[in-house]
Amino acid sequence: MQDILDAAFPPSLPSIRHVVINTPARRELAQRKGVPSSLIPNVFDFDTEPPAADDYGQDLREQLGLKPDDILILQPTRVVARKGIEHAVELVRRLKEPRAKLIVSHSAGDEGMEYYKWLGDLAQLEGVDMRFVSNRFSETRNVDEKGQKIYTLWDIYPHADLVTYPSVYEGFGNALLEAIYFRKPILVNRYSVYMLDIEPLGMETITMDGYVTHAVVEHARQVLKDPELRKRITDRNFEIARKHFSLTVLRRRLHNILETAESDPKGEFA
Repeated sequence: MQDILDAAFPPSLPSIRHVVINTPARRELAQRKGVPSSLIPNVFDFDTEPPAADDYGQDLREQLGLKPDDILILQPTRVVARKGIEHAVELVRRLKEPRAKLIVSHSAGDEGMEYYKWLGDLAQLEGVDMRFVSNRFSETRNVDEKGQKIYTLWDIYPHADLVTYPSVYEGFGNALLEAIYFRKPILVNRYSVYMLDIEPLGMETITMDGYVTHAVVEHARQVLKDPELRKRITDRNFEIARKHFSLTVLRRRLHNILETAESDPKGEFA
């Protein structure tokens, strides 16, 4: 079976156009299979302004047990080891800010519960107030069996003061684009796709290279304390993303691929 997969997939046929979402995948496809491809990154509707907190979501902080002046640091990912959530714990510890609360929005269990349990032990050992709140979030707003409100991820973004994204590796970065869309400052571990496809565009984030250093902590502290700096950074990131990761970009690139396929159906000029 593996021989068949290796020989036939992905199919290298003149009538097929291949599309990848990042530069490393494009390189791998070319080096391993000799197959050319077009790059279309993950996109978001940056031509539409993000929604503000509405009446339903206004009480989210209170519902999660946060005080009005608490600093909500959001980790908007599943609880799996490659997300590097321990770095977010380390950042909050070193900020030495009692009001800082690390909120993890998604569930654990996809790859077992060991990492989840270890994170809980780590946070307790380091004195970090980390809260796993996946039971309060779903794809749609609702009410649970206890009568508690269920929110969507878009309900929490307007309340976040900082988004942490310390992943070891990612295919592209859906949560990263979402944080940029909601104009939130972001801590990013410089995973390979970020370095190749996102950072060169001029994105300004709190960047770490595998470790939470003193410089990373001070940068985060500065961003959290300076609202004008936050606005400048997040507005700039939004405009860069609008230019490179919008639905308009998706439409244009798909149109070019389809137009080429129609004019050269056998791939003779590919």
